[in-house]
Amino acid sequence: MRFVLQLVAVLAVSALAGQAITLVDGNAWLSLAVGVVAAVIATLVYHGVVRATEKRQVTEASGRTAASGLIRGVLLGVAIFAVVIGDIAFNGGYRVTGVSDSPIDAVGLIGFMAGAATTEELLYRGVLFRHLEKLTGTWPAFAVSALVFGGVHMLNPDATWWGALCVAIAGGGMLTAAYIASRTLWLPIGLHFGWNYAQSAIFSSTVSGNGLRRGILESESTGNTLVSGGQFGPEASVFTLIAGVLVTAVFLWLARRRGHLVPMRRSARTVEFVSSRPSRIAG
Repeated sequence: MRFVLQLVAVLAVSALAGQAITLVDGNAWLSLAVGVVAAVIATLVYHGVVRATEKRQVTEASGRTAASGLIRGVLLGVAIFAVVIGDIAFNGGYRVTGVSDSPIDAVGLIGFMAGAATTEELLYRGVLFRHLEKLTGTWPAFAVSALVFGGVHMLNPDATWWGALCVAIAGGGMLTAAYIASRTLWLPIGLHFGWNYAQSAIFSSTVSGNGLRRGILESESTGNTLVSGGQFGPEASVFTLIAGVLVTAVFLWLARRRGHLVPMRRSARTVEFVSSRPSRIAG
């Protein structure tokens, strides 16, 4: 019942946030304001429903670790995507053609991506993964939540099976591993935002088959689709897959060193213990 109540609450606020952001799409300043407010409200709803249903402090979204976790996550997300798009460009899959005539669009994308990153992390890591881990331990929960995260991207307009698989392995794996290593939601929220913002607002590339978002640069996708990602965008590139797997491996190594991996036989009790002590990586 806890899982159902939390899932319904986060899904409801995510749907409302998505509608609100869509209504102001095209107005950069309204998009910024609505997106940030939506992210804050979604976090407050998550706090409220978890406290009400689990009768505990919501340590995975503690305000004390928010700033450091978000900043580190954003910087890491931007850096990883910059390396990936650099590799794609070097191999002929991406080309900068100029600078945008309307760089103000990058301001609106702050709100758009903040709302999307926050609601998705609350849903997939905060609710789905966390409850699965209590039942199954870390590894089955890791696999299932990553596959669900990738599978949902098949609903996007220009989705491909390959793109969704890459999102599951690289995106779902990396973001879930970031949560496991830090035991806070702030690091994966920042990482998710930084990746998506760099992809759309800085390098102006297609995000997860959702169409091209114009940001600071003018660009085009060229060459082999395994390199460029094709219509799905750079997330369907083999370079994204490689980078995602490598970063995931590092996070999981850190999680193992910190004792954050939960074995199946004592999952529920162990999850409560490791979740109550967020790692220094996020604060």
